[in-house]
Order: sequence, then structure tokens, then C-alpha cells
Amino acid sequence: MVPAENESPTILEMKSITKEFPGVKALENVSIRVAAGEIHAICGENGAGKSTLMKVLSGVYPYGTYTGEIVYLGETVRFRDIRASEAAGIAIIHQELALIPQLSITENIFLGNEPRKRGAIDWVEAHRRAIDLLARVGLTDDPDTQIKNIGVGKQQLVEIAKALNKNVKLLILDEPTAALNEADSQHLLDLILGLRGRGIAAIMISHKLNEIEQIADSITIIRDGHTVETLNVKRDGVDEDRIIRGMVGRVLEHRFPERNSHIGEVFFEVKNWNVQHPLTAERMVVKNSSFIVRRGEVVGFAGLMGAGRTELAMSIFGRSYGNFISGELYKDGKQIQARNVGEAIDNGIAYVSEDRKALGLNLLDDIKDSVVAAKLSKISRAQIINHVEEHNVADEYRKSLRIKTPTVDEGVNKLSGGNQQKVVLAKWLFTDPDLLILDEPTRGIDVGAKTEIYGIIRDIAAQGKGVILISSELPELLGVSDRIITIFEGAITNNVPASEADPETLLKSMTSTKKKVNDK
Repeated sequence: MVPAENESPTILEMKSITKEFPGVKALENVSIRVAAGEIHAICGENGAGKSTLMKVLSGVYPYGTYTGEIVYLGETVRFRDIRASEAAGIAIIHQELALIPQLSITENIFLGNEPRKRGAIDWVEAHRRAIDLLARVGLTDDPDTQIKNIGVGKQQLVEIAKALNKNVKLLILDEPTAALNEADSQHLLDLILGLRGRGIAAIMISHKLNEIEQIADSITIIRDGHTVETLNVKRDGVDEDRIIRGMVGRVLEHRFPERNSHIGEVFFEVKNWNVQHPLTAERMVVKNSSFIVRRGEVVGFAGLMGAGRTELAMSIFGRSYGNFISGELYKDGKQIQARNVGEAIDNGIAYVSEDRKALGLNLLDDIKDSVVAAKLSKISRAQIINHVEEHNVADEYRKSLRIKTPTVDEGVNKLSGGNQQKVVLAKWLFTDPDLLILDEPTRGIDVGAKTEIYGIIRDIAAQGKGVILISSELPELLGVSDRIITIFEGAITNNVPASEADPETLLKSMTSTKKKVNDK
């Protein structure tokens, strides 16, 4: 393709890409064009085909497993594996980072590509080059630091340093900020903009539309495996509503569904809860925390990454995190014991983890096994599972939660992120909880699936159950919660009705030890 006047030359064209799996056409005649030095966003609902398209480009799905043509740097390419695409200057950074926690930063950067001298690995040269690469991505950490000892935001930067070591010309980022707090997200976005200034093109997949609007030059929207349109952000005056309309094929009038709260009496209470870090005895991750939940109420928990929100939730759910020191749980005015997950479930507590793949699901299971996994006794007689009932239960949740799959016999590993999240929700709804704790339930899923999950939260509360919603997105907390509790350094610092809250007030409470707590 010859570039138009004042238009950058094309670095990549994917033409009429079609990719099929057994019984499913994931991509059909999808085409995109990326200019040199451009940040090109790909948007679409979960299951639209975004990640599949990038796996085709990077050689994860090799030439011969799809139809269509890939033209890169003016030549048709046929990558047989990911090494071939990396050798050509294409690097992909997946949402699940491909780093080894026990190895150092240096070892991760050069893994499989170590500098050598006289046939042996030259660690002196590797260390020197690592310092240079880390400086390019704004990291000052010692290259000998183990990956497990740095935060997720820094790990993302190590992945980019690893790509820069391979002389990347086209960087693919799949949900790069999904697990990052606001500060780390902005640092990463600034870095991507800086790479663009050095002539490195980027393809970015993200469900955070405000970030797409902030840094993208152009946006290709994919829906149900088809290219819908490509937008020039500046020329077409693109905003979040415009992107959403392309993604879902309609205008979403209300991202947060309207609800008339009918809040009842207090039924769940946490008193003076204290939890130690599992490895560092002197570090308290939950400090003398007390709060209540009323029937029909959605209680939001806000805090920066590492503030203690997840630690509090997991410790309440059967002491699943840390070393329990002291505290009491009450349900309907009576003290209860939740010393393990079984006791927590028996007392009507359910917890949807923020990490659906590592803690929420067994990716080797199919959907029906996953849905009933937390309460097998409900479909068993004399310890024998009724497989017909298992299938029927799972299929009811498939329909009611609109899980996109032709059958509940499908493996959960084949589902999109949003549909995997719905399976996790189904698993815990099947236990019939009185208190449902949701930890980042919409992380890494598209705006349409988010709206559906908000509707599920509304319906659960309408049944007179209590919901605890942990989220890093303040608009989400403000739009869904009845009341918001803030946490800073393991301690509760504020407790305010959502109708009286605003982002500025919440942020102050999320960054200060000064308490403004009112349980009423």
C-alpha cells in the first residue's frame, strides 16, 4: 500500500484473516493496517477475536492454521512460531506475564537469548545491558532482584525491556494495565508514548477506553470475529461513547444499571479484625478493621494496590490469606466461625477472586464441573454425583448469565475472559451465599460484559443478599455501590454513602491514615 500524502508508511497489514476452531469461526475476513510509529488500538467485546488475531500475527497460531495474508515491512510473512516473529522485530506481551518469579530481572530479560563469550554465558555483559534496558523503561531496580520481589507494574516494564532487547519494531500489548493501579498505568502509558517517539509502533488491546482515547492514534473495532471499522482518533473525534457504540452495535444508555435499593437490617459484621503478612511477622496487612453489611446492600471497598482490600476479603473467607491474629465475625447477631473455606461456605460466605485463572478456575475442567465445584453436595446422593443434575444446573446458569458457549461440556480454557468470569460467578452463586465478596470482578473484561455483571450484582442485592465489591475503578464503585469503605495500609479510613462520595474525597481517604469512619 502506498501511503497517502502526510501519512506514515505502513509497517503492517493483515488482510482477510480467517481463523477457525472446531465448530467456531473465531475470525472471518479481518483486516487491519498499522502505520510506522503509530499506536493502534484494537477494541471489542470479550470473545470478539482480538487476542486470536494477535496470536495469528505473532506466530502462536502458525502459518497454515489460518487463511489470509500478513504483510510486514513491505513483505509477505509466514511465521511458523513465535521465535520467527520475534526475529522479525515483533514482540507480544500477554496479559498473563511470561516471567519466571524465582529468576532475576537480568535472567528474565535474556532468557533464551543470553549474551555469550567463548561459548559460555557472559553475565557481566548481561548485567551491563540489563541496566541500560531498565533505564530505557524507567526502572532503577537492581538487575539481580528476583522478579517475585517487584510489583506487577514493574514486571510489565521488565517485559518491555525484554522486548527492546530483541530490537522490537512492533510491540503488541494485550491488556497491559489490567492489573495495575492508576499511577503504574499512567507510567506505562507514558512509556508507550515515548516508544512511539522513537519510531516503535504498538498495537494495544485494552478494555480501559479512557486509556485508549488518551494514547491511541487509530482504533480498529472487532465484533463477533469481523472488522467493524477503523477510526482515526483525532480526525473522527473519537470518545468513549463512540467506541462503545462500535463494540456492542448499539448505544449503552446506562453503563451502571439503575436500581432502587431496598436496604434492610445488619446481617453481617466484622469486629476488630487483625491479620499478619504470611511471611513477614512484623507486617500487619489488616489492622483492627471493623465494618457491617446490611441485607440488600452493595458495599464498595476502595484502596490503592497493596492497601489490604484483598487481604481483608480473603482472610474473612476462611482465613485464606495471612496469619490470623484476632477478630470476630457475626451473622444475624450470632458469632460464627470461618476458620477454613469449608466453614466460610457453610456460613453463607462466597468469594470471587481477583485472579480468575489462578484461583477462580481449574482451567483443565469443563464448564459444568466448574459451576458445581464449590458445593458438590447439592448435586450428590450418597457421595455419588448426579451428572444429569450437574449438566442441568450448569446449563441454567449458562442461560441466565448469558455465558457465550454452545455447550457446558466446553473447557473453561476456551472461553473469553468475560465468560470465564461469569463461570466463576456461577460457581459461587450455586453455593447460595448470603454474602458475596467480589474482588475486581470486571478486571480485563469489555464494557458490555461489565454492564451484564453490574446487572447480576443488582439482582443479587435485590434478593436481600449482601455484596462486597472490591474495585480499583472509582467510577465503578460510585456507580454500583450503596456505601463505600476506603482502606489505607491495612486500616479502614472512611465509610461513606456512595451518594455523598466523589473521586477526590475517596482518593484522600485512600492515601491517608486519618480516619473518618462511620458505620451507620
